[in-house]
Amino acid sequence: MKLQQLRYIWEVAHHDLNVSATAQSLFTSQPGISKQIRLLEDELGVEVFARSGKHLTRITPAGQAIIELAGEVLRKVETIKKVAQEFSDEKRGSLSIATTHTQARYVLPPVIQQFIRKYPEVSLHMKQGTPMQIAQMVVEGAADFAIATEAIALFNDLIMLPCYRWNRCILVPKGHPLAQKELTLANLAKYPIVTYVAGFTGRSKLDDAFKSQGLTPKVVFTAADSDVIKTYVRLGVGVGIVARMAVDEDKEPDLVALDASHLFESSITRIGIRRGTFMRGYMYDFVQKTAAHLTPEVVDRALACANRQEVEALFAQQRLPEY
Repeated sequence: MKLQQLRYIWEVAHHDLNVSATAQSLFTSQPGISKQIRLLEDELGVEVFARSGKHLTRITPAGQAIIELAGEVLRKVETIKKVAQEFSDEKRGSLSIATTHTQARYVLPPVIQQFIRKYPEVSLHMKQGTPMQIAQMVVEGAADFAIATEAIALFNDLIMLPCYRWNRCILVPKGHPLAQKELTLANLAKYPIVTYVAGFTGRSKLDDAFKSQGLTPKVVFTAADSDVIKTYVRLGVGVGIVARMAVDEDKEPDLVALDASHLFESSITRIGIRRGTFMRGYMYDFVQKTAAHLTPEVVDRALACANRQEVEALFAQQRLPEY
C-alpha cells in the first residue's frame, strides 16, 4: 500500500468519480491513476469503486470506509509536514481560510492586511462558499479554518471558537416611508423583503423573529452577497435586511440603515478548526488577530475539549465584542 494510492482514491472520490478530472488536478495521467487504484484493490482484496466497463459508477460500502480512513492518513501526513515546517522555519508556510462573502468583504480585510505584513513568507488562500461548504472544506482538510455564522455548529469534527456578536439593519433608499415609522416587525412585514439566502449570515435568526410573532414576511429576493442585496434595494425591489457590518453610510449616501437590534436576536460568528489540527505559530496569530480574546492558551484549551458542551462551557462567561 502506497501513500500515493490513498491520495488517488481520495481525490477520485472528491472529483465525482471522474478520473480524467482527477488526473488534471494532480498533473498526472489517467491510466496511471486507474492502474494504481486497481493495484490497491488487488492488494486489499476488495473493490473501492464499482464499475460499468471502464467507468467508475459508485463507491462501494468497503470503499467508503477505506476512503474515510485514507483521508485521515493524508491529514496526518499534512500534520507531519507542518510540524517539520514549524521547527525549520516558523514564519514560512501556507494558510487556507474558508469563509462567506460577508466575512471576506467586510470583516477580514484588516486582519489579512496585518497578517501579510507580519508573515510575508506565508502563502494565504481564501476560499468562499456556503457555510455548509466551507465547514466541509475544513473537515476534509481542504482548508485550515472556517469562518462563518451559520451551519458550522452542525459539524462535530470542528471546534467552534466564538469571535464576536453582530446584528442586522434594515436598509432602505432615502425617503422611504419605513424610515418615518416606528420600526417593528409588524411594520416591516408590510413591505417586500430582500435578504440573505437561507443558511447564510444569520438568516435563521431573522426567520425565527417573524415566526415568534406569527408573521410571515414576504421575501421576494434572496442572495448570498450583501452588495447584491443593496443593488436590488436601490432598484426598489424591496426593503433590505443585511448584517450591520455590511453597510457604510458614508460611502453609500443613497441608502439609510435603520438599526434592527431590537427586532432580532444577535448572531455569533465563529472560527471552526478541525479536531487534531496542528496549530503553527502564525495560525494562532491569525485567530487572535480575528478575535483578540482567542489567545493561544484559550485556543489550546478549546482544542483539548472532548465535546461541544465542554467548548461552550469554556466560553460561557466570555463577553464577546460587538461588531
